Amino acid sequence: MSMARPAEMDEALRAVLLDMRQAVARLAQALEDERAAITGGDTHALDCAGTLKQSLMHDLEQLDIERQQLIREAPGAARSLSADWADIVAALRQCHQLNLRNGSAVNQRLGQVRQALSILTGHGGESSLYGRAGELRASLRSQVLAEA
Repeated sequence: MSMARPAEMDEALRAVLLDMRQAVARLAQALEDERAAITGGDTHALDCAGTLKQSLMHDLEQLDIERQQLIREAPGAARSLSADWADIVAALRQCHQLNLRNGSAVNQRLGQVRQALSILTGHGGESSLYGRAGELRASLRSQVLAEA
């Protein structure tokens, strides 16, 4: 093994970690954008943020595969960059918390919509998908609410 090879591996790992750091920063921004879309009820922005979030997660998965391969080939490089990796892991944990927060907001909004639908339809929600005789109701929203 030549002396240049470990330096090249170290530089390659450094580049992958930089790409990961940038992708995580873009993911955090996408999660903030998703939160704003949820709060503002902007379905188009929510869809865009979700698509971007998926794309960034795919990119991060590919970068992590590359990172793991480089570590297998040059374990010394990983030790010298362990602080960088720890920062990335901490940023990913923060993204996880942002994602949980967004999921909670979506669930809260979904509960409000279900409650409004149950008021409009006169049913108690999902638990009343079956009638008293056990028959399946095809749709809760197909009932006539008023006649002219």
